[in-house]
Amino acid sequence: MPTLGIAPLLDAYFRRRFAAAGLVEASVPLDGGATTVHCWRFPPGADGGTDARPVLVLLHGFGPPATWQWRRQVGPLSRRFRLVVPDLLFFGGSSTSAAARVSEAHQAEAVAKLMAAVVPPGTARVSVAGTSYGGFVAYHVARLLGPGAVERVVIASSDLLKADADDRALLRRGGAERVEDVMLPRSPERMRRLLQLAYHRPRRFTPGFVLRDLVQYLYSDKVEEKKELIKGITLGNKDKFQLTPLAQEVLVLWGEHDQIFPIEKAFEVARKLGPNARLEVLKDTGHMPQEEDPKRFNEAILNFLLPAPKSSFAPVHNFLAVTLQGSNYHLRLVSKFILRLTWTHPPPAYARAADSGYHLRCRVGGSAGACAAAELAGAGAPGVCTA
Repeated sequence: MPTLGIAPLLDAYFRRRFAAAGLVEASVPLDGGATTVHCWRFPPGADGGTDARPVLVLLHGFGPPATWQWRRQVGPLSRRFRLVVPDLLFFGGSSTSAAARVSEAHQAEAVAKLMAAVVPPGTARVSVAGTSYGGFVAYHVARLLGPGAVERVVIASSDLLKADADDRALLRRGGAERVEDVMLPRSPERMRRLLQLAYHRPRRFTPGFVLRDLVQYLYSDKVEEKKELIKGITLGNKDKFQLTPLAQEVLVLWGEHDQIFPIEKAFEVARKLGPNARLEVLKDTGHMPQEEDPKRFNEAILNFLLPAPKSSFAPVHNFLAVTLQGSNYHLRLVSKFILRLTWTHPPPAYARAADSGYHLRCRVGGSAGACAAAELAGAGAPGVCTA
């Protein structure tokens, strides 16, 4: 990697934020040394074993290493959790020679082994949160270890139902021929397009030399291995992967204007994850809500992982939580209904959507904790205000 330029300075700054959050770097050998996972973690043994905070594992998405993707979360979350933030295999300082092609399930196995190595035995509360590709891995970690080891799961901006048709739609939006051309930019122009896809409000202008610096610093390492990671994704392959409900409580977080995994997929994912899943849509954000609106993103995670009295939702502004009930709903109109609620502030006391075949329960926080109950025509039961 080059040592001069803006990207190395940013990298150093982000690493300092992790250190300021009380995290320490570690490289953990696994599989008899065939695998090494680099991570930032809570200091081992610093409290003499008296730290009662739950453990939270943060899994980054495809792209820059963990320090770039979770930099706005580690400070606030480290006050309430003992954090473990690994670089997934072939990102940052993590690598393996144990498998010819690494799938998201292989990534989950490595994360599970890392957790066994760094989390003290007998820790009662461990949760896992993943964004985008990291959400794929978080799902597999939860399914692999079960509710006895993983208490709650956060899956953010992560289309667990991704199929070939979704890849083709992404390529049309990205103006590319291959997924790797979108996700592994090799030129300033491709980097600019990726930023436009990832953010709802990207910077109006980023100089070409800055984009070139980002490409060289962030996307020049382990390129062939990362291409294999894309090919190794089992989602959409019915012979290798079937999405089944999780036994744990699950929070699905999604940006309202996600162009990598469009918002329509959020409802399908939440429904498929079963009755323990709830969906929260973050207004005015894209594929990176943890960066575009970190305050609301962090607040959503804290409210979910550390449940508070219901009144604690009152200060949250323009905040939408949706719990799908039943299997039949009209996705297009549900989406419009939800956007109408999130755009209204404070929300109306009562709303009605003129369609049938679905019902949902919604919670919307306004300036005074206002809420909206929705009765969808033909649903057979009104919505329930739970604010």
